[in-house]
Amino acid sequence: MTAHEPPNPGSGGTGLFVRVDGAALHVLVEGRGPVCVLSAGLAMAWFDWDAVAALLAAEGRTVVRFDRPGHGLSGPATAPPTTAGEAHRIAGLLDALGYGGPAADPVTVVGHSIAAFHAEGFARLYPGRTAGLVLLDASVEEDPRTVLPAALRTGAARALGRAVTAAGLPAALGPAARRTTVRASRTGGGDPAARDLVRRCYRTGRVWRGALLENSRYLDMAAELAALRRTRPLTAPATVLAGHDGSAGRGALRWLGRQADLADLIGARFEVAEPAGHLVMLDRPDQVARAVVETSERQRRDRPADGLTG
Repeated sequence: MTAHEPPNPGSGGTGLFVRVDGAALHVLVEGRGPVCVLSAGLAMAWFDWDAVAALLAAEGRTVVRFDRPGHGLSGPATAPPTTAGEAHRIAGLLDALGYGGPAADPVTVVGHSIAAFHAEGFARLYPGRTAGLVLLDASVEEDPRTVLPAALRTGAARALGRAVTAAGLPAALGPAARRTTVRASRTGGGDPAARDLVRRCYRTGRVWRGALLENSRYLDMAAELAALRRTRPLTAPATVLAGHDGSAGRGALRWLGRQADLADLIGARFEVAEPAGHLVMLDRPDQVARAVVETSERQRRDRPADGLTG
């Protein structure tokens, strides 16, 4: 596992590349103190955590934010993701950064949207390494079932990704599509990301192909997590933080209900960020940072006395 500076950096805000299991992951580490790992949703990037990361660093936390393969500045996705595979990727990244080993303190892992599958998977597969779990407007599938074979879905995603890239759509429409999606997914305005970083990421077919490949395995990852819940107990304190735009619409209230049910299912504390869209980290970074800090502090308070002495 190696790390090096990213080539041709943008105007700022980029980090290092760390090779984990053959994939070059872009990662940014900031601050000092207990470690928090931030993983964003489908097709999002490390810079979507800028405001949250700054607040956490100011609270005395080491913030690790990274791009999954095919996302942000990381290398292309070469294989379809799995819940366990992404959990192991987080563990491998922490090891590569020097936050592994028997002497390492447990970390708080934060997963947004589809990355909530990965974060919860990490907490269940690595209970001794987990200080807390925060699920941010998490993807929820109460009864995940796939219809088409996984290989067929993956093949279709790869073919579509190649076709989109060959047609030049990422270069022509990528940044605009990103900004339109962000604007529609929040209540607090447009896309705050630096334009040069948006162009650098979203003009590439790599990100489009990575998002399509990850989305093709969405239900498979949900089903895998459901199986983990039956065999791997969640021992760390957890928080489900749901975004709500403040409306009384049926869809918005139903989403809140599903998030509350998720919290009940995994024994987590339930909170609502309001007003906020799906991109809660952009609309309410203060509440996200507070949830991360409070969740990790619950682990410290609840730790048995003999655990404090090692």
